[in-house]
Amino acid sequence: MQPDQEVINRWTGSAPFWEKHREILRQMFAPVTQALAEAAHIAPRQTVLDLATGPGEPALTLSTLVGPEGKIFGIDPIPEMVAAARRASERLGITNTQFEVAFADHLPFPDNTFDAAISRFGIMFFPSPLDAISEILRVLKPAGNLTLAVWHFAERNPFHYSLSRVIDRHIDSPPLAPDALDAFRFANPGKLLKLLHQAGVADPRERLLQFTIQSPISVEDFFQLRLDISDKLRTKIAQLSPAHLAEVKREALASLAEFSTPQGISFPAEILILTGTKPPSS
Repeated sequence: MQPDQEVINRWTGSAPFWEKHREILRQMFAPVTQALAEAAHIAPRQTVLDLATGPGEPALTLSTLVGPEGKIFGIDPIPEMVAAARRASERLGITNTQFEVAFADHLPFPDNTFDAAISRFGIMFFPSPLDAISEILRVLKPAGNLTLAVWHFAERNPFHYSLSRVIDRHIDSPPLAPDALDAFRFANPGKLLKLLHQAGVADPRERLLQFTIQSPISVEDFFQLRLDISDKLRTKIAQLSPAHLAEVKREALASLAEFSTPQGISFPAEILILTGTKPPSS
């Protein structure tokens, strides 16, 4: 299967669930959105590109920062995700956003269009991240900012491992290839930074961001949310009998209990924020 088709197949089935849980996910990852906005120096009147926008985040949140004289363009290769983003924009009455179907390594924009480009948990799933970075540089204005957020190690992120480690005890999972399209593809510090150097990004930097993922939902609701939004987890549990699934759920809820608070679910989290700019002379 071609990498582009793999991405489309993997995420098309998840799109309705990402739309269903859009507001909860927006709340959960608000600290990441804020970190991206600050690192990219997003300001009024700017034109900003959000890559792998999914159902419209963080593009819709960032629309308030650029104001009515600015513009946020969100791209995603999954038509169902883009349709969800457009519905959310219309429902919220946001008029300075535009969403298009596109892969990051083939952007439908002229050279030197954007003041900033950001991606929240997207580049790990780009079939050709080096080509994508080069393409992003093409559409950035000289000295424009590029800012990316990727997950740090899985064992530092119970948002992922609290459920996956339970399921993996019941279902044999072969190890992933080193460059597989996976949430932790760039978890190792320096791996993505090296690609930024190779692509010609100016002043590339990497920093660790520790934050808290919070949402006023129960562990039962979180269990369902994680299964909904993860094609990989849904594929695994589809192999289980109803009785076996009930046992997995019991163990998963017990694992999640330590992250339950009177205010809802709360996870410590760690990501890497990578920044750089387009060379001024480009």
